[in-house]
Amino acid sequence: MSSAERKGYRDKIMELATLVQRSTRVYALTGAGCSTDSGIPDFRSPGTGLWEKVDPTKYSTAEVLYSDPVSFYKLGFARFKNLISARPNPGHYALAEMEKLGFLNGLITQNIDGLHVKAGSKRIWEVHGHLRTASCTGCGASYSFQDLLDKLAAKEIPPRCTCREMLRPDVVLFGDSMADSYFEAEQALRAGCDLMIAAGTSLSVYPVAGLPRLAQKLAIINLQPTPFDREAAVVIRENTSLVLGDLLTVLKE
Repeated sequence: MSSAERKGYRDKIMELATLVQRSTRVYALTGAGCSTDSGIPDFRSPGTGLWEKVDPTKYSTAEVLYSDPVSFYKLGFARFKNLISARPNPGHYALAEMEKLGFLNGLITQNIDGLHVKAGSKRIWEVHGHLRTASCTGCGASYSFQDLLDKLAAKEIPPRCTCREMLRPDVVLFGDSMADSYFEAEQALRAGCDLMIAAGTSLSVYPVAGLPRLAQKLAIINLQPTPFDREAAVVIRENTSLVLGDLLTVLKE
C-alpha cells in the first residue's frame, strides 16, 4: 500500500469510526469474507471462491437431503464438517469487543461456522443456522452436531434418530425456508437501525441482501464490489479483519 493509499485508507477508517460514534443503533451484517482469515474460503472471490470449485446446488440442498440422503452425506456434507475446527480471527473478536463496549447493538451473520459465537458476540442472529446442533426430521429431537459426526464416523449413512427417522444439521440449505432468526433480525432492524456495517458479504443472496435497506446508513467492508456500493455512506475495499481491527482501535482511543 503506497503512502497515498495508506492515507486514503486511514481517512476511511476515521470516517467509519465517526459514523459509528454518531449512531445509537448500529448493527453488523457479516458474510463469508469475515471468515477467510480463519482458513475458510469464501464463496465468490475470483480464483479462490468455493462456488468456483463445487456447485452447492448439486448436493448441499434440501431436495438432495430428502430424496437422496446418502449422496447428501457422502458428497455434500464435507463442507460442513470442515468448518468445525476453525477458530475466530481478529475481525470476529473486534466485533465482539465493539458490542461489549456499546458500539454495536447486534450482529446478523450469514455464516454457519459459529465463529462469532466463539469470539464472544452475544446478541447475534445466525440467519442461515449453525453447526452446533442437528435435528430429527421425524420427531424433531435435538442432537449435538458431534452426535451427527459420530454416527457418520460409524458409517451410519444417513444418520438416524432413536425413532429411526433421519437427522439433519441445523443449517438452512438451498430450498429450505429461512430460519426464525432471520425474521427476528428483520424485526430488530425495523425497530431502528441508524447504521449497518456490512462486512465480508457480497450482498447478493436474498432475502438477507435486502436487510441493508432497513438501515438509515450503510457502510460496506468487502474486497469485491457489491450492488449496494453506490448507496453506502462509506465503502472500504480491504480485508475485513484488518478493517474491523483498525476500526476498534480508533473507537477505543
